[in-house]
Amino acid sequence: MFNWIQSFANWLIYSQFQISAESHLGVALNFFVYDTLKILILLFLITMLMGIINTYFPIERIRNFLSRNKLFGFEYLIAALFGAVTPFCSCSSVPLFIGFVQGRIPLGVTFSFLITSPLVNEIAIALFIGLFGWKITLIYAATGILLGTFGGLALEKFRLERFLSPWVQDIISKAERDEIAFESEHKTFFQRIPEIAHGSWDIVKGVFVFVLIGIAIGAGMHGFVPDQFFAQYLGGGEWWTVPLAVILAVPMYANAAAIVPVIQVLVVKGVPLGTAIAFMMATVGLSLPEATLLKKVMSMKLISIFFGTVTFFMILSGYLFNVIL
Repeated sequence: MFNWIQSFANWLIYSQFQISAESHLGVALNFFVYDTLKILILLFLITMLMGIINTYFPIERIRNFLSRNKLFGFEYLIAALFGAVTPFCSCSSVPLFIGFVQGRIPLGVTFSFLITSPLVNEIAIALFIGLFGWKITLIYAATGILLGTFGGLALEKFRLERFLSPWVQDIISKAERDEIAFESEHKTFFQRIPEIAHGSWDIVKGVFVFVLIGIAIGAGMHGFVPDQFFAQYLGGGEWWTVPLAVILAVPMYANAAAIVPVIQVLVVKGVPLGTAIAFMMATVGLSLPEATLLKKVMSMKLISIFFGTVTFFMILSGYLFNVIL
């Protein structure tokens, strides 16, 4: 889907700027160009789609469908499964998170998607099958989906909507006003498109600086931090290596497809598989660039609660993996 963006990044960095693809700088700059373009395009398209959905579909009925009184908690599993089939990294998931909030989907359900989407996708599963076999792949996929399901359930208990940023609260209020205005104006679809596109562009402009900062941090980590650094500190198998793996992974940034081969290298170098998978989950599901992007839509208290809850589940998963694998 995004191959053309990767081709453009390769052409720009390696051909036009003539920076070696083998150099740390070349890898970092290529990563920056590719992810920045991908996330901005995703953000615009997703907010456009949610704008159309908000306008032409009964949002109240969708919210009722996702209500716990209707599905008895299975809405979190549905959101986690949806996250598992979307091939996004943590930063790429943020635009869809904004779209869900814009559509006034319950926040806990939205968190279930945000947690699972970077952890489990078809590319990572295919790589896991090839590198570790079916048994480990099934355990990994099930754990990622359950992590998103129970993480969303846990976060919903805190009633966190009040910790969304004023910028997001304005988006929600505007969506409500637009829905009321549409019912009274009776505009056609094509008459509504310019207004929806303008609103989507306003959202892109609102997070543009945060996207650049977040991806720049991730690109630097991606290009300059060597794998051997982690193998050195995580290979002992002591009880504290699992939480250490999660803590060390947070400043990192990579999608699941990029980090799975690194996990194989760590395992070969003696890092226990559960510790390595916990490191992978934290790399793709808890990243400093993601936190930077989320700062635009959440208060620091909400980001801390989100990261703390997911960190706990990831550490628990790492210990579980080390016991059963």
